[in-house]
Amino acid sequence: MTVTTVTVAAKPAESGSPEPEYTIDELATLARVPSRTIRFYQSEGALPKPVIRGRVAIYGRSHAERLEQIAMLQDRGLQIKAIRDVLLQAEKNGFTIQDWLGSHDQLNAPWAGDRPKVLSEEELTKMLQGHRPGLPAELLRARAVERKGDAFFVGSPSLLDLALRLEKVGVTVGTTREAGLILKKHLSRLAEELTQFFVKRGDALGDDLDTSYAELRPVSLEAVRLVFAREMERAVRKANEAGAAAALVRQKSKKTTK
Repeated sequence: MTVTTVTVAAKPAESGSPEPEYTIDELATLARVPSRTIRFYQSEGALPKPVIRGRVAIYGRSHAERLEQIAMLQDRGLQIKAIRDVLLQAEKNGFTIQDWLGSHDQLNAPWAGDRPKVLSEEELTKMLQGHRPGLPAELLRARAVERKGDAFFVGSPSLLDLALRLEKVGVTVGTTREAGLILKKHLSRLAEELTQFFVKRGDALGDDLDTSYAELRPVSLEAVRLVFAREMERAVRKANEAGAAAALVRQKSKKTTK
């Protein structure tokens, strides 16, 4: 039902300052959102219901503030159901939306520093200079590079650089891609398990959460490098004991005799 816009006299607050009151259309004008959006937020539980006086829905300052909070959370990419949950948690646990936004932004800080890049054909040609002629087609097939009209999209410039380094010493793009999928599969599981571990252990990061989390990023990356290196040593040693070195020598001999 569409509520007719009426002027509602301000209700005095206990402090003596006037408490503003709005109809849905007045609140929509103030918040710069359509009335139907306000109703949608209410239906999703993200916005409290108004006070009903007769047939008129009355909104207050808290509704206007809540709409500002919803807008801030939407700017962070949250959908309305996630926004509702954040707002409910804030009310239940006594933290402010500003506190949540600070933690949210910190958690979203990049770990790898590797961001997608769009290259022109000239830039890609320059990058692949010195490599064999058929390499661009292989990179496209492996989706290390994707054509986007007249340009080329590189999802991970750092991984592409690693693939090019390996290609120069004879490791094919296809082999690198398959090895990368193995790494991603197991490291993805590791990342999920470690994240859940720290989330469930409320005391895992100590008292100074901001400082601890900031230090956790470089320490975690270094720990993965060290542990992976040790495990690779163990795995290669085990393979060597099972005859891997002899197999490599035979393969090398076959290639040199061709």
